[in-house]
Amino acid sequence: MSKAENIITSIKVEIDAPASLVWQVLVDLPRYHEWNPFTVRVESSLVVGAPVDLYVPNPATPGENLRIVEYIAAVEPERLLSWEQRPTAESKDAARRDQYVEALGPERSSYVTTDIFLGVNADEITKNFGAWVKHSFDAVALGVKQRAEALHAARRAA
Repeated sequence: MSKAENIITSIKVEIDAPASLVWQVLVDLPRYHEWNPFTVRVESSLVVGAPVDLYVPNPATPGENLRIVEYIAAVEPERLLSWEQRPTAESKDAARRDQYVEALGPERSSYVTTDIFLGVNADEITKNFGAWVKHSFDAVALGVKQRAEALHAARRAA
């Protein structure tokens, strides 16, 4: 069972772009480096159960990235994209990240992301890395907003 204090939640941003466009930003994995300061590279087929290779800046060694392998847990177009770290023989730690997109009308939407730390070290992980994850997730939310709004403005101007 998880504890509420082991859930990290980003700011919720309202976006002047349709949910379909926000979704396109989230699933355009090759372009993550153009807008996402936390997950600078992602490789996956986005099929439920498939691995997702995440590359995030290493907070202990600036300039280096950590490679984290997780697994796609949910894909609900224009609504939810989730991946999870599963416990292994080497590590009993686990986590699940959910990225939520909500349509607020034909030209507006919102985005928020959460991460829940699970497993035997969840409390310690939250204590040691929670603030870093929160700061990073807030930056991701703002990056999604900026990217989707820029794409939407360009499409409207064309």
